[in-house]
Amino acid sequence: MQPSDLQATIERFWAERNPDNQSAYNAILDSFITALNSGTIRAAEPVADGWQVNEWVKKGILLLFGQKANSVIKAGDMAYFDKVPFRADWADTLGVRVVPPAFARAGAHLAKGVILMPSFVNIGAYVGENTMVDTWATVGSCAQIGRNVHLSGGVGIGGVLEPLQAAPVIIEDGAFLGSRAIVVEGVRVGKEAVLGANVVLTASTKIIDVTGPQPIETKGYIPERSVVIPGTTMKSFPAGSYGVPCALIIGKRKASTDLKTSLNDALRANDVSV
Repeated sequence: MQPSDLQATIERFWAERNPDNQSAYNAILDSFITALNSGTIRAAEPVADGWQVNEWVKKGILLLFGQKANSVIKAGDMAYFDKVPFRADWADTLGVRVVPPAFARAGAHLAKGVILMPSFVNIGAYVGENTMVDTWATVGSCAQIGRNVHLSGGVGIGGVLEPLQAAPVIIEDGAFLGSRAIVVEGVRVGKEAVLGANVVLTASTKIIDVTGPQPIETKGYIPERSVVIPGTTMKSFPAGSYGVPCALIIGKRKASTDLKTSLNDALRANDVSV
């Protein structure tokens, strides 16, 4: 089934909620999961002027949760009880490496060259070619991870299903996220950006560029090739002024070296721990 036909059917099922033909309904949902697995459809995708959120994909996932019953899912001696099975089609997924006990739910796309150390990738997520998801990192529902990204140990990428129009977290090509970094609430990290260890980015986190004579504050987006470390900024409360977390842009990755070397140089030059 073509993506446009699948979209039209999902939209119709969303409007009906109680279709007459249950077997046909389940068959469509199975096709929907297969399309998510292959990356044919995505919860969000790049377009000419940024990123487009595909609300109908979230509707399909929510319909799946509403229709499927929990069942026992076996993995050797381990047993789970869930509505969505884990992916086990690795023999048909070329170039993906999955280290036990890594876990990817059905409906999570893993492109060629992806490495999953013991980690978790949720339904609707998209992980691009040659990306490393390191130990105990999590990739939430519908999160979009680009090519050649490194998610270091313990990184937390938030997921989103509702509201339908909400943008998922987007990590663009070549980005490097240091240990225990957290990115949630639809924040976008630009291409080849570097987040130091323990950087926390939410929709309300102040992102402060301190590379010029005056600080420049933004929210929700890390510009391409930025080097970012955790910081604090003062905020007044009824009980007094206290430091609250922020993210500091302290420099840019250099273009004079290749991708791998420039990443190391950026960290050393700006004294960023990972």
